[in-house]
Parts: sequence; C-alpha cells; structure tokens
Amino acid sequence: MTAQAVNLRQRRGACPGLSAPMPTGDGLLVRIIPIGTVPLAAFSMLYAAARTHGNGVIEVTARGSIQVRGLNAASAPRFAAAVAALGIAAEDGVPVHSNPLAGLDAEEILDAGARAADLRRALAGTSLAARLAPKVSIAIDSGGGLSLDELAADVRLCAEATNNGVALRVGVAGDAARATQLGMVAPNNGVEGAMRLLEVIARYGRDARARDILAAEGVAGFRSTLADLLLIPARPREGGDSEMDSRLRGNERIVEDARHIRRQAIGQHTLRDESLAYGIGLAFGHSDAVALECLTEAAGTAGAIGIRAAPGRVLMIIGLKQEMSSSLITAAERLGFIVRADDPRRHVVACAGAPICSSAHIAARAIAPAIAQASAPLLDRSLTIHISGCAKGCAHPEPAALTIVGTPSGCALIADGSTRDAPYAQVSTNELPAAIANFTREREASHV
Repeated sequence: MTAQAVNLRQRRGACPGLSAPMPTGDGLLVRIIPIGTVPLAAFSMLYAAARTHGNGVIEVTARGSIQVRGLNAASAPRFAAAVAALGIAAEDGVPVHSNPLAGLDAEEILDAGARAADLRRALAGTSLAARLAPKVSIAIDSGGGLSLDELAADVRLCAEATNNGVALRVGVAGDAARATQLGMVAPNNGVEGAMRLLEVIARYGRDARARDILAAEGVAGFRSTLADLLLIPARPREGGDSEMDSRLRGNERIVEDARHIRRQAIGQHTLRDESLAYGIGLAFGHSDAVALECLTEAAGTAGAIGIRAAPGRVLMIIGLKQEMSSSLITAAERLGFIVRADDPRRHVVACAGAPICSSAHIAARAIAPAIAQASAPLLDRSLTIHISGCAKGCAHPEPAALTIVGTPSGCALIADGSTRDAPYAQVSTNELPAAIANFTREREASHV
C-alpha cells in the first residue's frame, strides 16, 4: 500500500496560534503553549492583555496549552504583539511536551525539559513542521512523580530505569496505555529516534497521523526506521508480537506499578530545592482574567516565582514557601479553582459549547457545574463524563463513561464511548438532569 492510499480520518481544524487565530462563536481564539516556568509578572500581563484585547476568558486545555478568547481582526495582532513583548518562551512548530515539573522534580530520572529543547532545536533546522499535520505531537516523559501517561502523542519517549541505566522506551500513536511500543533506545539517541519517526509520518502527507499509518500498514515501517538504534532489536513474529515485546515484559510490571504511585498534578509537590509547587485546576478548563490575576497575586504573596501550564487543565504554581502555601490554597478555593484531587469537577469534561463555539448545539460549559454536582457520588479517577457541544468531541476525543453530544434536536447519550459512537438515548436539554440521574443509578447498581 502506498502512502497516498492511507485512509485518513476526518480532522478537526488546525491549531490556532498567535499568528493564525481561529474564528469561534465569541470571536477569534488563539493558543499559546508556554515552555517551562513563566514569571508571575509575565503571567499577570498576559491576563491583562487578554482582558484588554479579548473578552477576558482564558482556558487551559487538556494538553496544557493556554487559550485566549474573544479577540477580533483588529485586536488579535495587538494581542500577539503584547505577548511577544513579554518574552514568554513558547512552542512555535511541532509541539514537544515534557513533564509539568521537568527539571524541578526530585524524582525524575531524566531531564525531559532539556531533551525537549534539544528536539525543538533539531526540528527548527528542518522542514518537518511544514510537512506534518498541525496536531502531530511528541511527548518526552522524565520518569518522575508527575507523568505524561494520559497525554496522547504521535511519538512517545519515556524514561525508564533498567539494569543498564536509564533508557527511553519509544512508542507511537497513543497515551502510555495505548501506544504501540517499538523498543528502547539510549537517551542520547532519543532526539534522533524521534526525528526519524516524524519523518516516517511526514512521508504520508500533510494530514497523516501515526495512528493512520499503524491502521493502514502496521508497525513495521516505524520499527525498521529505528532498527540500528534499538537496544533490544525488534523482530516481529506470527500474531503481531515480537521477541522485543516478550523480552520487555519483565520490566512492564515494574513500570505499571510505578504508574499507580505517580502523583496527580493537582495538589502539593516538593521540588529539588525543597520549595513547593502546587497544582491548581481550572474548573471545566476555563476562568477569567480577573480571577487569574487574583490567583497570581496570591501566589506571589505565598512566595511563588512563576507558573507552568500543565496537562489536565492545570496551572502549576512554582516555588512556594512551605509556611505560606496554605494561604494560596485558601485563596484559590475561594476564587473557584480546583485545589483537591478528589474534586468531582475534575471528572466532567466540557467544551466551550454554545454560544461560545459556533459549531455547538448545547451550552456544554454552562450546564457542566450542575452535572458535576448531580453526578459527584459516581465520579472518580476512572470515570469521566464528557459534555460535547457537537459531534467533533474537541475537549475529549477518547471514550468516557458517559458522553453527552449536542445535536440539532437535543442531547445524544453514549455509554462507555466517544462522540463517534452510537447513542443509547436522545433527550432534550431539559430532560438531561433526569437522564443523568438514571444513568448514575443504573451504573451504581451494576457495580454493587
């Protein structure tokens, strides 16, 4: 099968960068992917610019990007200029994600931030960014306490401790649980390996993703491009398994056990210098400039030096003083932010919805708080409710225990599936609370 014959799935729109705002129901949307710790003063000025040039609504996405809404054709260039003047280091090209506390985490076994910087420099010297689909991404996991296990990426490099030192487990197309594993490479070969895998994806055209290539042609092309780098050679055998897979199984139980004890982003984390970081969530992924400015002011009072945007719609407050962290937590909770890992709002994912998004049929974000409250007894780390304004499913492409999809005639309800699956019921928006209550009762009864 040729590269042109790969059957590509329908794509959502391109990524809305500062130079390419995306039209939405409330104006233009831009996305910023900050790198590393942003000083508090710069974050405060970013919020102020969002309020001056947009509508003041700011989002942190599931992948740790910052989105600013409500810009227009005249204000978007002024906002871009204001951000440029702040000197915030940000992604400009193929997104390379590293751990939320990369370089600061006392438990990490590899500096993923440094490796990500090396990869960005390598990419800058090539034409790959222009040849890859806009949503192609790379994840580099340091093996520390805060992982990137739940972040899906086209290419994954995950640091693991082996009998011979640290190595990078290489995978493609998925999060830690779903990615297809290719083998292990030495850390010094991680950038080269990632570049080769991206080149494979680029050969299939501007719309191709790693998952498309796997579905159409299998894993052979990816593995063969790494053959001379793999520490454990990959030799496929009948049934789709390989000797490499078998020989790695001994380490997989150790890796899986480590994942179970990895910390969640929301909450307190001790850094290498014995200062603290605290992960604070944005309820349903959004807030406003005024609340965020108040949060930043409270962070400064508690001794923080900066903020990082993190996957899971979280802001990591960096450098807190031990004796003053409680004041930040109190202020953040008062402002409506999520400060506890067991907050039920964490497990309800909602897109912007109508009228903010022009594609949406229901006000997903507006109805999310009531759904979180009604479903609180059911919600935990393993169970998610996804409210999508339309069938695109932008906020949560993966399956959820319950997916609610806005349609021209109301809400489609999908159990244990994504927006692409068939609904088991269709209800009006007014009937939604009762339908969710029924779902909750039936779910609880089935687990008794």
